[in-house]
Amino acid sequence: MPLNKGSKCKRCRASNLKLFLKGEKCYTDNCSLEKRKPQRFLRKRRLSQYGQQLKEKQKVKWKYGMLEGQFERWYRMAERSSNITGEELLRLLERRLDNVVYRLGFSFSRSQARQLVNHGHFLVNGRAVDIPSYLIKEGDVVEIKKKSKKLPLMKEILKVSQKKALPGWLEIDKKSLKGMVKRLPLSEELDQEVDLPLVVGYYSR
Repeated sequence: MPLNKGSKCKRCRASNLKLFLKGEKCYTDNCSLEKRKPQRFLRKRRLSQYGQQLKEKQKVKWKYGMLEGQFERWYRMAERSSNITGEELLRLLERRLDNVVYRLGFSFSRSQARQLVNHGHFLVNGRAVDIPSYLIKEGDVVEIKKKSKKLPLMKEILKVSQKKALPGWLEIDKKSLKGMVKRLPLSEELDQEVDLPLVVGYYSR
């Protein structure tokens, strides 16, 4: 599968928002967005409505590590739902296995979570799943394979990432390293920094 190429920090700067694409670095003062000095006299170009819609769509796409075709397929899936399209899109993306692995603190970033899932380091309800886009359901249990817990990389990840705040719709047993989906994300638990009507407007043209 083709990879998302280009500077990850540049995407954060373009979005003017931390997208947490570089894992551990994003939580430190070395984050390029943190170090960026305000440019007082820089004249900002006024974006057209289409430009605003495109920027907002790109922000979500980059955050979840999607390619254009992939992202549109997820949008069309959300569009077929009886729920509010924008909210349902974010809810579906949050339910992806790679995102749940990241949210549980089993990886530094979503891209690393995707790679770890691809390499078969996780079980869902006791069964090995190596598909990052696998949709997690309410009540599902995600855990690290017994052998994978002994890997130096995984030990380093758990030491640092487990300090992150856990979303209210997830819970984790830190002793057994099992995470459970208590329920699906509520509207107020979805990313509030995304202007969802602009994303919907982009695909409704």
